[in-house]
Amino acid sequence: MLRVALRKRRGDFDLDVTFSAPTPGVTAIFGRSGCGKSTLISLIAGLLTPDSGQVVVGDDHWYDSERSLSVDARHRRMGVVFQDARLFPHLSVRSNLEYGARRLAKSAARPVAFDDVVSLLGLGTLIGRRTYELSGGERQRVALGRALLAQPRLLLLDEPLASLDLARREDVLPYLEKLRDALAIPIIYVSHQFDEVLRLATRVVLLDDGRVAADGDIAAVSIDSKLRAIVGPDSVGAVVGGLVERVDLSGLAMVRVGDATLNVELDEAAVGQRIQIQVLARDVIVATEAPRRLSVRNVVPARVTSIRPDVGRSVLIELDIGRTSTLLARITERASAELALETGKQVWALIKSVSLRGHVFTVTGR
Repeated sequence: MLRVALRKRRGDFDLDVTFSAPTPGVTAIFGRSGCGKSTLISLIAGLLTPDSGQVVVGDDHWYDSERSLSVDARHRRMGVVFQDARLFPHLSVRSNLEYGARRLAKSAARPVAFDDVVSLLGLGTLIGRRTYELSGGERQRVALGRALLAQPRLLLLDEPLASLDLARREDVLPYLEKLRDALAIPIIYVSHQFDEVLRLATRVVLLDDGRVAADGDIAAVSIDSKLRAIVGPDSVGAVVGGLVERVDLSGLAMVRVGDATLNVELDEAAVGQRIQIQVLARDVIVATEAPRRLSVRNVVPARVTSIRPDVGRSVLIELDIGRTSTLLARITERASAELALETGKQVWALIKSVSLRGHVFTVTGR
């Protein structure tokens, strides 16, 4: 387990954060700019001294105010990657990577091999180049490699894609997914982009004004009203986990989610893979009778579990689709009244396959 309980006052800002997470896996620290994400990372890394608290990674106690224990940042087995890659411009890519390996005592175990990191992050063609010759996305991949070769017990990624444009972010994200899936290293990933959290995280800690507003697996946090207040109405939706049962010749995957099967467009999906699917509330249509002869591929039996006011003259409907899986649908107040929706009512949720976003998870050790 990763256990964090930290308090720090900086001027008028007061941070008081407590959370724990199983390892391995990716714990995303998510929230608005200024909520305390980077301060929290600096405290965990030992770059900033807490007022009080505790940081424990497995059996390693890095900080414990009650025991007057504080391991120096240089001796915490961690890798840190910031928004800017912070590479040595006078050294080659190989030398930057080797610097990460040199941080560790020669006698220490090295489960992450140099050649494996080069292969995992696609650095083979860059190995002899100087860092000033690299694109922003390539520099971040080298920074990730250098951090991994320090053989970290914990990897801290502080908005590593924030300085990249959309195209470069899309270039780097698949490498982060590979890193998550291939290595049994716990990762704390800081971001204010929920699409990054969706693709990478197994757990989410939602920060708001220096406090934990919500904490849990991504499915639970995705339907929390505190998240909706941060991401805005267009990004409101549910994240559900499923298992690929079949893939047809067109690449359309049939995914078991709760008691339902969803048809999802997935690249390179394979039977037996676990995926996370984001279903936006604006893309869900609610019917009170089983529809027939529609182009919509996903018609999911559901039961209404709550109806809450939403933005404007709309309501947000929570729909239970079985086995603790929940969808959200945004419809108008008038539509809800005309359909006589109420808690416990049997309905059908209609979702276009092309509107679903799915991401494959094959995390080591899970």
